Amino acid sequence: MSFLGDKSAKTFVAGHRGMIGTAAHRKLAALGFNSIVVRTHAELDLTCQHAVDTFFDAEQPRYVILCAAKSGGVHAALSAPAEYLTKNLGIIFNVMTAAQRCGSVRKLLILASATIYPEDAWQPIPESAFLSGPPAPGSEWYSIAKIAGIKMCQAYREEHGMDAIAASPNNIYGPRNPFPSESSHVIPALIRRFHHAKVTGAPEAVVWGSGAALREFTHVDDLVEALVLLMDRYSGLEHVNVGSGEEMSVRELAEMVKEVVGYEGRVVWDASRPDGVPRRLIDSSKMRKLGWKPKVALRDGLIEMYQLYCRQQDEA
Repeated sequence: MSFLGDKSAKTFVAGHRGMIGTAAHRKLAALGFNSIVVRTHAELDLTCQHAVDTFFDAEQPRYVILCAAKSGGVHAALSAPAEYLTKNLGIIFNVMTAAQRCGSVRKLLILASATIYPEDAWQPIPESAFLSGPPAPGSEWYSIAKIAGIKMCQAYREEHGMDAIAASPNNIYGPRNPFPSESSHVIPALIRRFHHAKVTGAPEAVVWGSGAALREFTHVDDLVEALVLLMDRYSGLEHVNVGSGEEMSVRELAEMVKEVVGYEGRVVWDASRPDGVPRRLIDSSKMRKLGWKPKVALRDGLIEMYQLYCRQQDEA
């Protein structure tokens, strides 16, 4: 039976309070899945192997979508490399080993990241560029854990026949409650910075980097559409890229966010701060051949995020 034809089966969404996990839970519920299993971090610490083993033995889920991760922007990852490496390795290892050991899991999907690819990879980056070089400096602590996750999926498929797959999305953005801090990814950081400059009447807002770096952004609702398709239609050894296929410079993004927020001051670029990799555009043709196509325009997604941020500010 296919994933979409098995909506009464227990489906564990790990990390359901994060941005991607929330969207995945919402999408599955809208599709009619009626046995979605979730746990908060207080109820289940995914970095604790005994707790994860006990949970899987008790719940016996048939499907697992692993959205849980320790994530953040480049500055946050550089500030806590051991935490980013060990927590993400622990989550992936514990969930995958427990899923294989309990015997009930028919299919498992983990979320990797486009940061797994080397800085000098051919653009747009195909899945075949995986392990063609080391991950780019700055995100390597997070990336190494995700690389290990992909290889675990392959190893468990080869040795145990486990239907374990991985998706590698690129720069996911979208609504989240609570709104991410300024040390998180670029879009929420820009929204916070321009909003603060607007409400305080600041004549200028300082943004890190030169603005020259090129980035691809994909809305979280488009991502979870892809995840559902992968759960339903894909069972392969290779991971699958998920990206909008559209890129813009960080400078262009900042101007768009500034316009959405309504800030009329000047943008000052602090070129002493790192840009990160010059370009990261992934080749998502494999995902598109499965019938997936992104639907949310970037400006529409930014408007949605800013409206949510303003509501949260009013309620604070």
